[in-house]
Amino acid sequence: MTSNIETLNKIEIFNKELSYIKDSRIKESASVLVELIPEYFFIEAASSTGKYHPSFSQGVGGLLRHTKVAVRIARELLVTKTFGDDFTDNEKDLIYLAIIMHDSVKRGDSERYTRFDHPLLSSKLVKDNKSKTRLTDDEVNLLCSMIETHMGEWTMDYFGKEILERPTTKYQKFVHLCDYLSSKKFLDVKFDDNNEILY
Repeated sequence: MTSNIETLNKIEIFNKELSYIKDSRIKESASVLVELIPEYFFIEAASSTGKYHPSFSQGVGGLLRHTKVAVRIARELLVTKTFGDDFTDNEKDLIYLAIIMHDSVKRGDSERYTRFDHPLLSSKLVKDNKSKTRLTDDEVNLLCSMIETHMGEWTMDYFGKEILERPTTKYQKFVHLCDYLSSKKFLDVKFDDNNEILY
């Protein structure tokens, strides 16, 4: 993928992931939100230090690849009866959208390092732009609750202050699981030159 942000087509980049969303209203809203993701998201590595993510999440586009893998993990689980039967189709759509957006403001306002409160910043991006979408209040509340708790048990900032809430609902725990697995160093996911997962 090119590092020239002027040529980014954010919808095209997330075309595969957006195709998992069945409801046209939610998909349209997802496209609106994807367009609002800061440009650096598509360029930066998933980890500013390289300490907490696998090799495919490093380098140019690493954060994007991390997100794509998390969405793919969700997809692989949700198409099974074992996991998929726990959620309605609309809930699945919102899960995919939550994962797409979960790290969307990971570096705040283009800061050098990851912002620990980035789940709250990503949620704020959604809430601040709700009027541009066709999502209901309940859908936005569910979506944002999944984004805000995606860090799981890692709720304290670098100074030991409790900043984030732990996931408690099945929706929150599922999104956290997908993000957590995508960050594991033992994963060796292969990508093509367009940052699409190779099958």
